[in-house]
Amino acid sequence: MALPAPRHVCQECGAVHRKWAGKCDACGAWNAIVEEAARAKAPGGLKPGRKTRGPSLAFEGLQGASADVARLQTGIAEFDRVTGGGLVPGSAILVGGDPGIGKSTVLLQVAGALAKRGIATAYISGEEAIDQIRMRARRLRILDAPIMLAAATDVGEIAGALDVHEPPGAVVVDSIQTLHVDSLESAPGTVSQVRGSAQELIRLAKARGFCLLLVGHVTKEGLIAGPKVLEHMVDTVLYFEGERGHQFRILRAVKNRFGPSDEIGVFEMTDGGLMEVPNPSALFLSDKQDDGSLVSGAAVFAGIEGTRPLLVEIQALVGPSAFSTPRRAVVGWDSARLAMVLAVLEARCGLSLAGRDVYLNVAGGLRVAEPAADLAVAAALISSVLDQPVTEHTVVFGEIGLGGEVRAVGQQETRLKEAAKLGFIRALAPKQRKDGMRVAGIEAREIKRLADLVALFENAAGRKRGS
Repeated sequence: MALPAPRHVCQECGAVHRKWAGKCDACGAWNAIVEEAARAKAPGGLKPGRKTRGPSLAFEGLQGASADVARLQTGIAEFDRVTGGGLVPGSAILVGGDPGIGKSTVLLQVAGALAKRGIATAYISGEEAIDQIRMRARRLRILDAPIMLAAATDVGEIAGALDVHEPPGAVVVDSIQTLHVDSLESAPGTVSQVRGSAQELIRLAKARGFCLLLVGHVTKEGLIAGPKVLEHMVDTVLYFEGERGHQFRILRAVKNRFGPSDEIGVFEMTDGGLMEVPNPSALFLSDKQDDGSLVSGAAVFAGIEGTRPLLVEIQALVGPSAFSTPRRAVVGWDSARLAMVLAVLEARCGLSLAGRDVYLNVAGGLRVAEPAADLAVAAALISSVLDQPVTEHTVVFGEIGLGGEVRAVGQQETRLKEAAKLGFIRALAPKQRKDGMRVAGIEAREIKRLADLVALFENAAGRKRGS
């Protein structure tokens, strides 16, 4: 039998090419195509167990005798929140993030919490020796947790240890890029090895009923290294976000078959590991002045992350440009939405921003994605241009349309309740969709058009100059 011809696989998207090329036609990545040897396939007539007649599948109805599955509670409230209330037996969870962000730390803490609750937990590392894992466990103060440790990279060896009558309840594999399958000739970390290793472990997890937690490294573009099919194979995908210079870490669920997606958990990096933050709004606003006021160019945004209301400070700085092309720098928000807000302020409100540099920052290292932050961004920009601070103890939220109108956003009552809990007494918000929906302690001023917000700042600045 002739040997199969080698194939060329893109390490970014998993696309297969007939020959090597500098650029992948599927995803556009450069220098990502690697030659991999294909497995030899047996002729069709020699495949064992092949059936030619009769049904191959036995179908069942929706109404069956399946019992409710009890989730495995870790006791770490922020982690349980992100996973939808705990770990589901037989599920596969992928945890991704930049190097050094804290993936291995938080999963070792999760393994220790499960082991202390009487759940058999195994921690398999392909990157560190057992002594190195013990050093981290000593720093995390979980050295007394009965975790089963192993250092291995062979998937066959790992599967043989887990394919027993009573496997552990939870298995952590750090990381999926270090594992390899003997039947594949490609190097560990390639698309074929990552996909083959994950497929074998996920199959075993669902067959034996243990929860599988995989660590996945990310590329420089912020994606899970290897093909995107790895995210489709697992049940839950969690991303660790955060800046190296900040102590906050955000664990975000971008896919969850057993709970809400876009849910977040907030952690703080300390000497003793990652500590959960039960009230992140107060933490993100800790640098606010004691009297509740803000400097010009800052506004407090009342947002929603998953099911959690979250208050965060948005900072803007607008100044004269020394170059022919003004600079636009954005940290923590979408640069395209900033360009849209600037265009609406100029075209609909008459605010001159074309020749000025604009810097926008979301304080605390958080990344905001919802359109409800438009009005808070606009308030910070107007405040910086007019050098007029936002009224003290005020939160801002609302979506801006291209016509200059301010649109209503979801869960307005939840946002106002979170603001009232933290001592805010005023809100600049769009008209509420339900009449009579009010929150005690919050004076909500309806903003119908963006020009009304500009008029508020201009009037306040005029009164300040008049006094």
